[in-house]
Amino acid sequence: MPVTDAATFVGGYPFRHVDGRPDRLLRQMDRLRIERAWVGHLPSFLYKDPGPGNAALGRLVAPHRDRMFPVPTIHPALPHWEDDLLRARDARSPAIRLYPQHHGGRDAAAAAARKAAELKLPVVLTMRHEDVRQRHPLDVAAELTAADVRFLARRAPGAKLLVTQVDRGFVEEVHFGLTPAEAARLLWDISCIWGPPEDHLALLLETVGAERFCFGTGMPLRIPDAVFAKLDLLDGDGEAARAILSENLEGWCRGWQTT
Repeated sequence: MPVTDAATFVGGYPFRHVDGRPDRLLRQMDRLRIERAWVGHLPSFLYKDPGPGNAALGRLVAPHRDRMFPVPTIHPALPHWEDDLLRARDARSPAIRLYPQHHGGRDAAAAAARKAAELKLPVVLTMRHEDVRQRHPLDVAAELTAADVRFLARRAPGAKLLVTQVDRGFVEEVHFGLTPAEAARLLWDISCIWGPPEDHLALLLETVGAERFCFGTGMPLRIPDAVFAKLDLLDGDGEAARAILSENLEGWCRGWQTT
């Protein structure tokens, strides 16, 4: 199966310079043999109204629509947010993004996740864009918490949640606080889970299950080669690495609207 990167962005970032041009993302994908990418608009999480950011995302990925699939940001505390969900469905977006800590809080996010489930649209959540030790002094918003994710898993019982840029402790706090049925609707990207020598990734594959993880790089905020290195260094577990690169995301989305 082709490699799919479930956590990439285009656009600028207000707290440090990143090259968020689509053509650069495409060059990185070609270099690393990543066939497809789910792409968000990086600055939209800071917009009071992410609508213009979603429109910009559509324009940026349009020339590469065979390989880049837009994942728009929904602000469920704004009027007519349901229309934004319908537009995402009609544009054949593979998922939508929610930022509860920036856009309306848990209850609004749960309402959007329930509606997204009706439309067969998975929800992408982001724990953090930057480690707290690297954040700009003006970047003061709270991070997504494990309690937030458990809340959404319970209040939106039909929703599929892909949680990105997480660490081992976050995964464990959520996973072992949910029922097996609830946990089965969650998927985690591995971009920020440590590999050797701590081997957090190997431990999570054993305790949580390799089928619960997918490939994501966090480009352009993170160096994508590191994710491949973690998979290469798994102790003889080539089958798990292959599943993470593509099969898990495809299987998790099966039966829902995908591109």
